[in-house]
Amino acid sequence: MTKKTAKDKNHFNQGLLDFLKDSPTAFHAVANMTKRLQENDFIALDETQSWSLKPGGKYIVTRNQSSLIAFTLDSQKNNTAFRLIGSHTDSPGLRLKPNAEITFRNLIQTGTETYGGLLMAPWFDRDLSLAGRIYFEDANSQIHTELVDLKKPLAIIPSLAIHLDREVNQNKSINPQKELIPLWAVKMQEGIKNQDKEYNFKDLLLQALQRQLTEKKIKKLLSHELYLYDTQAPSYLGWNDDFIASARLDNLLSCYIAMETLVAESKSNALIVCNDHEEVGSNSAIGADGSFLKDVLERIYPEREALIRSIQQSMLISCDNGHAIHPNYPEKHDPQHSPLLNAGPIIKVNANQRYASNGETEAAFVAICEKNKIPYQRFVVRSDMACGSTIGPITAAKLGIKTLDVGVPSLGMHSIREMVGSQDAYFLYQALQEFFSSNGHQK
Repeated sequence: MTKKTAKDKNHFNQGLLDFLKDSPTAFHAVANMTKRLQENDFIALDETQSWSLKPGGKYIVTRNQSSLIAFTLDSQKNNTAFRLIGSHTDSPGLRLKPNAEITFRNLIQTGTETYGGLLMAPWFDRDLSLAGRIYFEDANSQIHTELVDLKKPLAIIPSLAIHLDREVNQNKSINPQKELIPLWAVKMQEGIKNQDKEYNFKDLLLQALQRQLTEKKIKKLLSHELYLYDTQAPSYLGWNDDFIASARLDNLLSCYIAMETLVAESKSNALIVCNDHEEVGSNSAIGADGSFLKDVLERIYPEREALIRSIQQSMLISCDNGHAIHPNYPEKHDPQHSPLLNAGPIIKVNANQRYASNGETEAAFVAICEKNKIPYQRFVVRSDMACGSTIGPITAAKLGIKTLDVGVPSLGMHSIREMVGSQDAYFLYQALQEFFSSNGHQK
C-alpha cells in the first residue's frame, strides 16, 4: 500500500488483495491500517495520555491492538457534524487453546476453540499456518508483546477417508472438540540423524517464534492469542476476473474500504471505527457494545451538550458484507430482495431492528448513489428466516446516532474462503467517498 489514494478499480482491488494477505488476524489488520494511515499523516493518540486536538488534524486511536478509530477534524470549528463509517476487524476461525498439545501415538496435534459462527467443513484439508499476538518474558524478566505470523504451511485437519465413513455425503455433523484438531508434526522420526530428543508442540512453537523475533530472546512464553489461517493467498477468480476470493472478506473488506475512504478525505469531520468481537456479540471493552467509540467522541467534544448536538447532526454507515443470492439455493432469499454479485452494494433493511437502517438514512444513501450513477441493491431477509445483525444497531443504540446498514454482497460467508464480485467493493468505496465529501444526510 502506498501513500496515494486509489486511482481506479484495479488499483483499489490490488490494495485490497495485499491488505487481506498481510492481515491474518484482527491484530495484523489494525497494525496494517495504522501504518497506512500514518503514511498519510495521521497522528497516533494514546488513550492513557492527554490529547491536544487541532482543527484540520488527522488522528488514530487503537485499543487492544485489535480495534481502531481514525478521524479527521474540519478546519472550521463551527462545523460539528460527523460522518462515520463502522466495520469490524474480526472473522470466524479457530484459535489455539492455552494448553494446546494433544499427542496421539507418534503425532503432535493441538486443541482449538471455535471463534464466532464459522462454517466448519471447509477447514478440513487446508494448508494452515498460525498468527496472532504473544506475551513473553526476556532474559531480564521484562514482559514484551509482539505480533507474529509464521506464514509457512504448518498444519492440516485431515478428513476421514470415505472408505471409513460411507454415509459422510448423506449426513455429516462436525464435533469441534473431537474433529477440529490440526496435525502439526511426527513426534519421533526414525532414520533422521542427530535427533537426540522428542520435540513437543511447545518446543516447536517456541523455535518458530524465536526465528521471527531475532532481536529479542524469549525466555518464557507467558500467554498467546494465536489463530490458524489458510495460507492460500487472496486472488481474482473467474474467466474475466469476475470475483475476488479470500479468507476474512467478512469483514476486512469493509475495513479496507473505510480506511481508503478516510485516506481520500482529509478536510472535514470524518471518522472510521473498526471494532473487534462483532462475530461474538460485540460485548467487550473493544467491541461495538463497549465504550471505545463513545470515549473517543467525548474527548473530541468534552462538553456534553456539544457532544449530543454533534451526534444528532451526524450519521453512521455500518459496513458489513451481505448475502448475494446463491444460484444453487435461490429459495433462501426473498424473491424481491435477492442481491446479485457485481450489481452494487446492498442496503440492509429489517423491521425488527437487526439492521439500523431507517427511511431517512436509506434515502440519503440512495440519493448519493443515484446522483453519482453508482448501482445499489436492497436486501431483506425472508420473513420465515432469522436475520443476522451488525455493529449498526448496537452503535445506534449506544450513541443515539442515525445509522444505515450497507454491505458488499458475498457468497460463502463465514467459510475459510469467501467470495465477492470484483466490482462491488469499488462501487461502495465510490459511494462512501461521496458520503464523506457531502453532508451525507438530510438536515
